[in-house]
Amino acid sequence: MSGPCSYDRPRRIRRGAALTLVFVSVLATGAATGTWGDDAEGAAGSRAPGPTAAGLAPTGRNADREAVERAASQAIEDGKSGAKAAADVVSRSGDRWSAIYTAGEFEDFQRQLDGAYVGVGLWVRQAAGGRIAVSRVQPGSPAAHAGIAVGDRLRAVDGRASQGRPVTEVVGRLRGDAGDPHGPPAAVGTPVELDLQRGDRRWTTTLHRTRLRTRNVTTDRPAGADGLTRIKITAFAKGTGEEVRRAVRGASPHGGLLLDLRGNTGGLVTEAAASAAAFLDGGLVATYDVRGSQRALYAERPGNTRIPLVVLVDGGTISAGELLAGALQDRGRAIVVGSPTFGKGSVQMPSELADGSVAELTVGHYRTPSGRAVDGHGITPDLVVDHGAEKRARTVLSGLGAGA
Repeated sequence: MSGPCSYDRPRRIRRGAALTLVFVSVLATGAATGTWGDDAEGAAGSRAPGPTAAGLAPTGRNADREAVERAASQAIEDGKSGAKAAADVVSRSGDRWSAIYTAGEFEDFQRQLDGAYVGVGLWVRQAAGGRIAVSRVQPGSPAAHAGIAVGDRLRAVDGRASQGRPVTEVVGRLRGDAGDPHGPPAAVGTPVELDLQRGDRRWTTTLHRTRLRTRNVTTDRPAGADGLTRIKITAFAKGTGEEVRRAVRGASPHGGLLLDLRGNTGGLVTEAAASAAAFLDGGLVATYDVRGSQRALYAERPGNTRIPLVVLVDGGTISAGELLAGALQDRGRAIVVGSPTFGKGSVQMPSELADGSVAELTVGHYRTPSGRAVDGHGITPDLVVDHGAEKRARTVLSGLGAGA
């Protein structure tokens, strides 16, 4: 399967074309500050008010593309918002994974997949009672320098309350495009005022947006681990597969590999397949259907099949992260350790609506090489560990012959 198409005018997306095949994380929430995944950036970056418990049951309902397009066209003829009409159809369908984006939001989504964005380095998610909570803070970002931490409650953005508002709306305010939803995010240097709460402490701070770049792959060698190489993948943006391959090439042949997919927020399936290829000797990675048409993903280039490998997962491992873990598990290439994954195995593809907004609708589901369905089930680790999973993973690596 080919990767995302390139096109000369980003705002003109070919109607009906599969520009990208994305196994996204939870719901839709563009980010102005991070990659799209289990949460979102209100200058932050991801896709969803995300529950992190595994094993959510699929609804079995997909939004109908023709109905979505028909509603958008009719609304435009009536002088109303096509995007809003389309979103209403999606909402009524019960398809929790389909979403509607303005042209500006989808354009920003594409930038997210390139790993670059303008924002403050803050990811948010929807918490209990409609509250908006910080789910991730990018190191070195304005949010990090301001001392904002995971779990802080985001009460308001520029004086407008966040509670009960859609994550996409909060993200738009953080991005600075709420006044012109079809426009680009705010420029570098523009301010955004955040009203935050941590326990009983409540405070207001003003951050200035800057140009940031996500690091979706990090590699280190933990002290005292006898040569073990730890590779952490947080999301699958363009180039992630090649970064993983480089990390594997640079690993010690005797220390073993610990592939950490905990909290992985999904992304481009092509990059997940390319990442799998770094560990496999070719062969099947996953199968999927698109409106009833069966397709398959293969590891196109052989990778390192000899170095011992353990994969860490948890309830925050979602979508493309689950695809990678399931492929390595089914192919007998890795031992999977941790807690069951989220269980999001549906496939979305984007198409342009009449007003330039984009409908990203569910078109099918994917399965692991052995035919296991992921949607609503997740990946069950070979060794289920709720606490101390990394320590147990190192023990497993030792048993595989690695000096971990």
